[in-house]
Amino acid sequence: MRAAPEGIEGVVLTHGPEDHAEGAEPLAERAGGVPVVRPGDGERVGPFSALATPGHSPDHVCLVLDRVLFAGDTVLGEGSVFIAPGEGSLSAYLDSLRRLRDLDVDVLCPGHGPYVRDPRAKIDEYLSHRLDRERRLVDALERGLRGRDELLDAAWSEVPDDLRFAAAITMEAHLEKLEEEGRLPGGVERL
Repeated sequence: MRAAPEGIEGVVLTHGPEDHAEGAEPLAERAGGVPVVRPGDGERVGPFSALATPGHSPDHVCLVLDRVLFAGDTVLGEGSVFIAPGEGSLSAYLDSLRRLRDLDVDVLCPGHGPYVRDPRAKIDEYLSHRLDRERRLVDALERGLRGRDELLDAAWSEVPDDLRFAAAITMEAHLEKLEEEGRLPGGVERL
């Protein structure tokens, strides 16, 4: 509220999970009962244009203001985005990244982490990372690996033990994508 001394007209959410939504209503109340909005694709809300970017969640949008992209959880300032199978969609996420890559923006403001001053390079890094994981997973499947642990060892070999469960969930999102595309062989151990 200190950053908006002339007042707040509304609170705009990029998506529904609690880490972005739980403070919206209290902030809206403190700002004088302003509306909380979850815009749809192409919708203008205040000075922003909403751009549908499903993947992390089905309702995710990014917000564009001139040459600034407010990315929510589509691109982070550090690390990679979590895609939970069933709730998110890796196929939709990759399509969203490609859509963002085509935008001509100067800075990306993630929902978590520092600003990204070279948005295209960061998005290319994300695409490359996901496609490399998929390539490694497909290679392991082609070699006949089917167990969850052996697939994790092959495609997520550098992941420390304390992140192995999160990697297994991420792998499940990759397996879900391969299944959607008809590229998942039978007998794969799933979560």
